[in-house]
Order: sequence, then C-alpha cells, then structure tokens
Amino acid sequence: MPPTAQTPCHRAASAWRLSALLPALARGAALACCALPHTILAQEPAQDAPDAPPALRATPRLQERIPPAVRHRLPIFVTGEHIRGQIDLNTIIEGDAQLRHGDTVIRADRMDYTAPDDLARAHGRVRINRAGDRYEGTELELYVDAFQGFFSDAQYWLLEPQAHGTASRMDFLARDRTLVHNATYTTCERGDAPDWAPDWVLRAATLHIDSTQETGTAEDAVLEFKGVPLLPLAYISFPLSDKRKSGLLPPTVGLDSRDGLTYTQPYYWNIAPNRDATLRATLMQKRGASLGGEFRYLEPAYAGQISGDLMPSDQLRRHSRWSFSGRHQGAFSSSTDTLGLNLNLNRVSDDDYWRDFGRASGPLRQRLLPNDALLTWTRSDTTTTLRTLKWQTLQDVNAPIVPPYDRMPQLQWRYAPLGLGGNLDASVELDSTRFQAARERTGQPNATRSYAMAQISRPFVQPAGYVTPRLQLHATQYQFDAPLPGSTRSAQRALPTFSLDSALMFERDTRFFGRAFLQTLEPRAFYTYTPYRDQSRLPVYDSAANDFNLATIYTENAYGGNDRLADNNLLTLGVTTRLLDPESGNEAIRLGLAQRLRLSEQRVTLPGNAPVNERLSDLLLGASIRWTPRWDLDSMLQYNPKQGRSVRTTVGARYSPGSYRTLSAAYRRQRGTSEQIDIGWQWPLNDLWGDKGQDLGPGGGQGGRRWYGVGRLNYSLQDSRLINTIVGLEYDGCCWIGSVVLERLQNGTSTSNTRLLLQIEFLGLSRLSLGANPQETFKHNVPRYQYLREQVAPPSRFSNYD
Repeated sequence: MPPTAQTPCHRAASAWRLSALLPALARGAALACCALPHTILAQEPAQDAPDAPPALRATPRLQERIPPAVRHRLPIFVTGEHIRGQIDLNTIIEGDAQLRHGDTVIRADRMDYTAPDDLARAHGRVRINRAGDRYEGTELELYVDAFQGFFSDAQYWLLEPQAHGTASRMDFLARDRTLVHNATYTTCERGDAPDWAPDWVLRAATLHIDSTQETGTAEDAVLEFKGVPLLPLAYISFPLSDKRKSGLLPPTVGLDSRDGLTYTQPYYWNIAPNRDATLRATLMQKRGASLGGEFRYLEPAYAGQISGDLMPSDQLRRHSRWSFSGRHQGAFSSSTDTLGLNLNLNRVSDDDYWRDFGRASGPLRQRLLPNDALLTWTRSDTTTTLRTLKWQTLQDVNAPIVPPYDRMPQLQWRYAPLGLGGNLDASVELDSTRFQAARERTGQPNATRSYAMAQISRPFVQPAGYVTPRLQLHATQYQFDAPLPGSTRSAQRALPTFSLDSALMFERDTRFFGRAFLQTLEPRAFYTYTPYRDQSRLPVYDSAANDFNLATIYTENAYGGNDRLADNNLLTLGVTTRLLDPESGNEAIRLGLAQRLRLSEQRVTLPGNAPVNERLSDLLLGASIRWTPRWDLDSMLQYNPKQGRSVRTTVGARYSPGSYRTLSAAYRRQRGTSEQIDIGWQWPLNDLWGDKGQDLGPGGGQGGRRWYGVGRLNYSLQDSRLINTIVGLEYDGCCWIGSVVLERLQNGTSTSNTRLLLQIEFLGLSRLSLGANPQETFKHNVPRYQYLREQVAPPSRFSNYD
C-alpha cells in the first residue's frame, strides 16, 4: 500500500505517533480499523524533525497464505482465565480459553493441549477461525499444525465462496480438505429471525470441500428452493471460487418457435491453465441431435479458439448440417524482425445456416462469412503482408446479394521511414491483389490489380494552429481474365493528388450556468485537388463511397478502396467550438459544422451514379454534450440547403445516474430509406415505489430483494412495426438471481424467431436455464447493461481477522 493512499483510514493512521502506533499494531487495532487485506502499515525511520509524523510504508509480513516451512516454526500462544499443566507436555485452559498458531485461532470454554502430539481438545462453545474460515461446534479434537481432526455438531462459514452450512460432524482431513457429514450448504446470508430459512440450500449426505482444488463435491444430495425439493442429485461438483474446473455444466432447456423443445448438455474440460475445451450434445425436438465443442488456447506468443458443430441429419432440412469457426493471433519477434500470423476462419454447410442456427453460433450470425489468413513480416520501417481472403456468401432467394471479391492472394509492401530530415512524413506502398468472384453475379471479369502509392507531407505545427501540405502519387495497373468492352485485357491509371490542411485555435476563459470553462474556437480549411482521368471502364473490386460525416469530409478521396480516385477540386470549410473543464480537461460540449465548396464538377463516380455538379455539398452539423457524467448526448444532421430539408438525422441520448441505472434512446432517419427509434434500458423497478437500494458498485447489484427491468426496442416508423424486441425482468434474491426474457428478432427479410428465456442462478453453486443465457442476451443487445454479479477479487482472510 503506497504511503500516498488517500482514504480516511490511512490519513488517521499516518498522523499517529510512534508510541501510539506500535501497541495498536500489536493488538491488531490497525487491522480492525483499516481492514487491510494484504499488508500492514509499518514505520519508516523518521528523517525529519522529532515532531514530524512517522512515514509509513508497506510490509509483506502479513500474507494471505503462510508457507508451511514458516508455519511450522511459528510459536503457539494460549490464554485463559485459568491455566495449568506441565511445560512442553500438556496445558489445560479453563474459562475463555484461546489458542493461537499462525492463521489459526481456537476459542472454547475449556481446552486441553498436548504439546508432543500438537493435539488440542476443546469442549463447550468451541469456535475456530482458520485463515478467515470459521467453524463453531460443541466438541473438537484437532492436530493444530496439520489441521487434522473432527468437530461435532458444527456450523461453518467459508470465506472465499461466502457460503455457510451445518453438519452433524466435520472431519478435517488436511489443512485444505474437509469431509462434512449430513451437510447443508448455501450462500444465502443468514438472517436474524428465529424462523429464518435460506432461499436455496443443498442438503447432502456427505460434502467434500477441497480448498486446494477450490471445488466442493456432494453425494446423495437434493437442491431445495423456497423449501421445495427442486432437483435430486446423486453427485454434484461445484466451484468454491472463480477458478475453472472440469465437469458437467448445467444443462439448457429451450423452447422457441423454430426448433421446438431443445435440450443441451455441456461438459467443461480444464486441460491446463492456458487451455480448455467445452463439449456439448444437443437434442432438438424438430431437428434431431447434434454434437459440438470449442477449444481455447493461450500462449505467450499466440492465442486462439476453434469451435464446430455437426448435426448428422436435420429432420426439417432433410440433410446434414455443420459449422466451423476458428481464430488465431500470434507474433514471434527477434531483435530485428517480427513475424505475425492471424487467422479468421468461418464455414457452414448451407445457405440457411445463419437463419436456423446463427443466433447461438457467435461469429456465424452473418450472411457473409470471411475466411482470412494474414501473414506479416516487419523489420524496422518496412512491413510486408501476404493475405488470402475467401468469402462464403449465404444467399437468400428472396433477397440475393452480390458476393464480395476474394483476394487470392494479396501481397503488400509498405515503407514508412521515421525521422526524416526537415520534419517530413513520407511513405511508399506497393500492392498486388488477385480478385476472384462468381462472374454471373458480379457481371465483371476477375482481375489482378497492382498499384503503387507514394506520399510526402510536411506539417508546420504551432500552438496557435497548423498547416500541412501533402502530395500523393497513385499508379494502378489491371490485368483482366476476360476482355473489357473494346477487347482490352489491361488498363492503367496514374494520378497525383495535392491537399492542404490548416486550422487555427483560439481560446478564452468563460462561464456558463455558474461553471468556469475554457472555450475554444477552431476554424479549419482543407483543400484538395486531383485531376480528372476517365475511370468509367474500370471494374470496381473493393471501392465504395465513404460515409459522409465530420471525419470523412476532410479527406482527399470520396471513395474507399483503390478502384476509384475522385477528381476533386474542392475546399472544405468547418469550425468547431468546445467547452473544456479547466481542471480536468474533460470535454463538456463540442459543436461543429462543415461544408464543401466544389470548384469544378466531379465526373468520376461509381457505376450507375451521375456526376456531382452541385457547388455546395450538404451541410454537416454535429453536437456532443456531456454536461455531467450522468447525461450524454450525440447528434448529427446532414442538411441539404438547395432542397431546404435534412437528408439524414441521428440523435442519441443516454442517462446513467449510477450503477444499474441507464436509459438510452436513439432516433435515426435516412430520408427515403429508413426511419427508426431505438430504446434501451436497465433500471431497478423498486425505484418506482421509493426503494432506492444501495450503491454497491459495478458487479455487486444494489442489494437483495430487488427487481430490475431490462430491454431494448427497435421500432420502424416507416413500416409502423417493431423490428426487434427484447423485454426482460431480473430479480436479485441476494443468493440467487432470476431472469425472464421475451425475445423476438428478425432472421430474414420477412421472418422472425420468438423465444422465451428463463433462468435461475444459484450464486456460488450453479445455474439452471430454460433457454439460452438471458444475461448474455442482455449484454449483447442492451447498451451499458451490467451483470448483477461479476467476478470480483477474492476476499482477504484479514476481513474475518480474529
């Protein structure tokens, strides 16, 4: 703990004098006050005047786990009202008896300790605290250092899983292994009422707790929920922490409008700390059986995952179904070179797979599935890339799409030297790509396209602004596998581009609504010129129009890719103003507008588009407001001054006053194309009747016995219908979480799938689901959704320090 920590507890401790600090530490008072998890405050020798407070530093002397070699050497301390016995033989303690050894404390009404055997016998109100785990009972016999023995009529509280229970007898087999007879186990926090009963409890004939493996196993068990036996279990294994373990995972039972009743049984295999696998078997009422699995690996230089599914016979489609996906990222470096390999592989059996199984298949949800392999070699300022990209296009007879071109292969070399003299920035890029696709769908010949692009710029930067002239030269050559109109099988194009980017920045101190701000005014001018070359006969392989926004309006080319270089002679003018917090620098408001002035007609266009001859482009206006951390507003308006109306409008707002409280709304309109409203929320419903709950922070919920509403609605104003609907409820029962979700999502141009998802999660034990995991559905679809329980750091034994 650094001595600069600024909690109230630390400020109080640092003001103590030496004479007051050391006795307090000896008694453990500092630990009780500050609840230090791993360290204790120790004194640094004073270097200042005698009256200066002592400097504090961290010490590792108090550890979460005491090494066995150290624990064996630790002394045993006994205290009580009456102590008698023989030195180094036996000791009898009566009245408030207490024995301490390392992280183990035993308290009882009466205790006998035999030193040669290291055996303690305790009677009466017996209590044990071992590294934060607590036990209570009537009779104890324990070999203290080995922590072997038994405890009769016991109650126990386990620190890391935050669980507790009762037993007729507990056998301590070793320091980290305990056998519990006639056991109960629950994570429900015990109440004070005499008739208190846990919401859920696992009752077992025997319960084996293994703290080394961080697992619990129960035999001849039954799971009770709200006093009702829910599930008999001949054998169950469950984690005592967030550590992974091999074993059967909870099954999933689903019911939806597409597959009928579905049962999935997964099995998790913890192969190694850096490798694991999940195997799954599924039965679908309307389709049949399928097998699948996922393998993950993580190494210092590479990582990835592989997954697949196989259905030998789909009764609905009348043929076999399968899918495969794989990810790999790796880089191997030497003193001068770096070699990287990235793979993204996706393949399915048929065109209907995305519609039938895509919602549960992660990366296989789309109709365009990439199979991409990228090999890179980097040395100093040079990068060489070899890439192959092949698409699988899943066609729909009602809405066919033109497949993108495969790159089989693409070879690229780039040189970007650093530290050129005169503050110059320069780069050279060479590329050769073989484009392939089904000609009957593209209507174009396949080709090999090679290009060379060189650019040089010289930024002139000052505190008040900058000016950056830039010159580019782009040369391209095509070789076609079939003649173009005019019987030519090749084409060439070479074009220069000049641009000049400049901006100024003005600042002033101001105040708005009682708050002090630093306001900026940032005018910007961007000029670009590219001469005209006729490109109408050139096919288009990877080019498309850039989205028109406040970022792309300041670029040289209106198209992405390398098949179209727009003939530009235009000037872009814009201005931005911002309100900045003078202390933190946070941006409270950003307002901007920009417009292009075209000095000559743009004749280079994509196929089917007319030349651009309007002198003034649409006006772009953008606003971003974050006046407080709770409110967030972003909007953009594209306005056509000639028509006197907006072309595109986007407005999004979000209100997040705290954890688990978020409301978001967005309005999107593309004139003549679409108009939609999107609303998402997560909010405690108890707020409606005045119960505000507690702020336990992310991952902790807001206290038990609370309802939460979660959902997202996407409504088309143009079609007057809901496109996608997700509406759900969550209930936090302290030691269990219940979720119910109604989901209706589009899976085609005119079809959708509806399913009901139900889940009960017994915290610290397991999860039983009807349908897929609702929390994952919320996370993927609801903006800023937070899990009611997330992985947190394991508790410290000093939090239960005795």
